[in-house]
This record gives sequence, C-alpha cells and structure tokens, in this order.
Amino acid sequence: MLIALIFLATALNYVDRQVLALLKPMLEAEFKWSDQQFAHLGSVFQLAAAASLLGVGWFVDRFGVRFAYGFAVAVWSLAGMAHALAASVQQFVVARAVLATAESVNTPAAMKTAAIYLPTDRRSVGIGIINTAPNIGAILTPLLIPPFAMAFGWKAAFLVTGGLGLIWLLFWRLNTARLTPVAGASARTQGKVEWRAILADRRSWTIIGAKALTDFVWWFVLFWTPDFFARQFGMAQATLGWPIAIIFALAASGAIFSGALYPALLHRGLSMNMARKCAMFAFALVVLIMPLAMQVSSPWLAALCIGMGLFAHQGFSTNLFGMATEIIPARRIATVVALGAIGGNLSGTGIIELAGWSLDNGMGYAPLFVLCGGAYLAALLFIHLMQPRLSPADVGA
Repeated sequence: MLIALIFLATALNYVDRQVLALLKPMLEAEFKWSDQQFAHLGSVFQLAAAASLLGVGWFVDRFGVRFAYGFAVAVWSLAGMAHALAASVQQFVVARAVLATAESVNTPAAMKTAAIYLPTDRRSVGIGIINTAPNIGAILTPLLIPPFAMAFGWKAAFLVTGGLGLIWLLFWRLNTARLTPVAGASARTQGKVEWRAILADRRSWTIIGAKALTDFVWWFVLFWTPDFFARQFGMAQATLGWPIAIIFALAASGAIFSGALYPALLHRGLSMNMARKCAMFAFALVVLIMPLAMQVSSPWLAALCIGMGLFAHQGFSTNLFGMATEIIPARRIATVVALGAIGGNLSGTGIIELAGWSLDNGMGYAPLFVLCGGAYLAALLFIHLMQPRLSPADVGA
C-alpha cells in the first residue's frame, strides 16, 4: 500500500505540472505569450523549485516523511486549483511558483520513504515502480486534459487535477499511521541535517552532478514536446495527446525494466559497482536515438525516437536513485536527493530558456536534441570519475 500511495502522489505531481504545456494554445490566447515568455513561465517553475529544494531536504529529514509528504501534497493541490482563479499573468506566475515549491518535496520524500521503509531486496523494484508514476500521469494527462479543457474550459482542468491531491491526502493519513523502519535501516532518520558532512562528501556531489547532467532532458521533453509536434508536424491541440502518450508509455516501460536490470546483473555475479555502471551505460547508449526525431517525416516515428530517449532516461534515473540509497547514509538521503533535484531544476531552467531563445531566433529544436543525446554518457563519465568504485554507505560512511 505504501508503494501505491507514493506512486499515486508522484503521478499527480506530474499531472499538475504537465497541464500547462498541454494547454499552451488556450493560455497563449488568454495571456498573449510569445515563445520566450512561455519559456520564462517554465523557468519560474524550475527556479522556484530549485530555491525551495534548499530547504526541502531539511524539512523532510527534520519532520519525517509522513507529515512532510502529506503537507506538501495539500499545498500543491491547492496551488494547482488556484491557477483557475488567476486574473492576470502575475497571479498565474504566483500560483505556478507555489505549485513548484510544494511539488519539490515529492522526490526527496519518496526516496527517503523507500530507503527506510522498504526492505533491501524489494527497494530497487519498488523505486522502479515509483519511477513509472510520472509516466503514467504523463500518458493519461495528454489524452484526457485537452479534450476536457475544450469541453469545459482550461480553468476546469486546473480545478479537477488539483482536487485529486486532496483525495489522496485522506488515504495517506489513514494508511501511514503506523509506519516503522525496516530491520537494518538507520534508527536516526530524523534530526539535524549534517550540512558540512554532506557538502564535503564526494558521494553527495556525485548524485548532484549526475542529476544536473541528465534531468534537463526530462524537463525539455515535458515542457516543449507538445509545441514540437504542433510546430514540426502541424498537429492540432486535440490530437497532440497521442504522440505524447506514446512517449511517456515508453518512458514508463523504461522505469519498470530498469528496476529489474540491476538485480539481474548482480545475480550474474557482477559487483555492485559493475552492475550499476553497466546498467547506466546501456541506457546511456539508447538515448543516442533521440536526436533522430528531427530527421523523420512522421510524428509517430518522432514519438518513438523521443520515447526511447525517455525510456533510457527513466532507466538511468532509476539506477541513479538506487545508487543514492546504497552509497548515501539513510539520514542524509532526502537532503542529498533534494540537492540533486536543485541541480536538475537549474539545468532544466537552462534548457527551457535555451529552447525559447532558439525558437525565437530561427534555430529550431535541433540544438536541444543534440544536447539531450549526449547527456547520459557525460553523466556516466562524471559518476565514474567521482566514484571509481561504488561501495555501500555503511562502508566508510
């Protein structure tokens, strides 16, 4: 039940943030945005999330996942609904910033929950299942929200998607009252955050750097691909949902597959170090397919190329999170994952702004896809340089 609740919260997290990109034509008509202004709105979200993540790890580590997670979902649900009340661009931006601040709690809280409440032999698969949640949300949202918004208006879309989180909150409170750490988990999972130790530890910077080098791909796809299909293939808003759904269906399968790959490599006799890095290398190679989306003549082939890129992104990301739960002491995980998310949000801001600039200056999407293609090989090289040999957190922690 715990994995199911985290799965649902993570799915709702991405439903709320994806609505903006899917309703771009309606919102552009309402607020008269240019591509660069639309990029700035995305940057507000990314920067607000990055800034709030400075305190998210402390918040989760200090107060525990049950309170922190529930509080965050309540706030982001209300913020999502508040978009419908916006009467100006400024009010819309404020609602977006509050949404980003609350949603930034999700990943650190989810990973800490997995680290202290899931047994080691189920943790990798559990993280893989949880990591499929953004994709499930991203599959259903483009299929349901555009036609719903065309029938009932964009305001109704924000009200409904935001309201789902308040229903989740009731089940969270009822089903997590008696959570206890699994055997072998650190007894001290709450308390003072060890900032000096965290920032002096190469393992922390390994996670932070790898997230910064890869997360921008996810944010680029989430924020700009509806516009890519409309611009590149002339697709109308009512039909945009299908290629987006294909992309995130492939991403979901990547998360599921990756959860099983690492244990399979371990069972074949590979060390923890080799198993993690071989799995990451395999997914990094698959991402090289992604730039081919610019060369094909069919939106469905383009969706396949981008989808394979996200398939590999989820595989790489699941292994990165799994690596974090192994090499980072449990009492620091939420803080380190939050710092990694800051790196990812900042690089996401960069790619969103770069896309807006590239489009307004006639360069199109080609530079963005090239950057995405090479990101994961660069990240794996960085991991190996920082951690030539991965070892569990209880060794030298």
